[in-house]
Amino acid sequence: MFKIVAKEHFSENVVKLVVEAPLIARSRKPGHFVIVRATEGGERIPLTIADSDPYKGTITLVVQQVGVSTRKICALEAGDSLEDVAGPLGKATHIENAGTVVCCGGGVGVAPLLPIIKAMKQAGNRVVTVLAARTKNLVILEKEVAPWSDEVIIMTDDGSYGTKGLVTEGVESVINREKVNLVVTIGPAVMMKFVALLTRKYNVPTMCSLNTIMVDGTGMCGACRVTVDGKTRFVCIDGPEFDAHKVDFEEMIMRLKAYN
Repeated sequence: MFKIVAKEHFSENVVKLVVEAPLIARSRKPGHFVIVRATEGGERIPLTIADSDPYKGTITLVVQQVGVSTRKICALEAGDSLEDVAGPLGKATHIENAGTVVCCGGGVGVAPLLPIIKAMKQAGNRVVTVLAARTKNLVILEKEVAPWSDEVIIMTDDGSYGTKGLVTEGVESVINREKVNLVVTIGPAVMMKFVALLTRKYNVPTMCSLNTIMVDGTGMCGACRVTVDGKTRFVCIDGPEFDAHKVDFEEMIMRLKAYN
């Protein structure tokens, strides 16, 4: 059992949980994720580790309610426990001093982006963070990314906060004013697709973190397969991060709709 030590609501459907998991907290790196079960026999839910405290032995998870299992997880309170937290899984993010890095996240995609922003800044990069959401109350982790960013740009669809527009407009505004050496994008598949199309036009290397359907998380089931550079890859063991310019987003989006 993995005890929940703190809970915070970011919005009506998005919750932050701080969970006791000392072994994972000590070994996780940016890009790693865990698979969580709320109860014995429950559905396996992949969640990226948004943060960790190796001294307290805790990891931070951000959960969006989208179905029965995530509703069960989000209904838990501090003092309750998760049945299982398996990880860290996946490959860690490749971190280096590239120069200027634009990190753009949409919705709950900001959660897995946070540790990457931290690591990129600690590696000596100039980090410009672009946060995007439909409306003001859906912007998350702004205060957490700010200390690790040289600049934070907020984009909202309805203009209720920051600048009205899409994440691509925020990214393009940075590319048009200064040399960008790398873009990191995490969020809905369609968002990452259009960020990749934009950065390909400007020939800016781009990394994305994919959020495919996942079952076992060890490469056995094949549910998370994607096509990257014409070859089949498994997000759980080959990713979750890939060269965004090589990902077949159309195929990925079609597979994500399989259970609609």
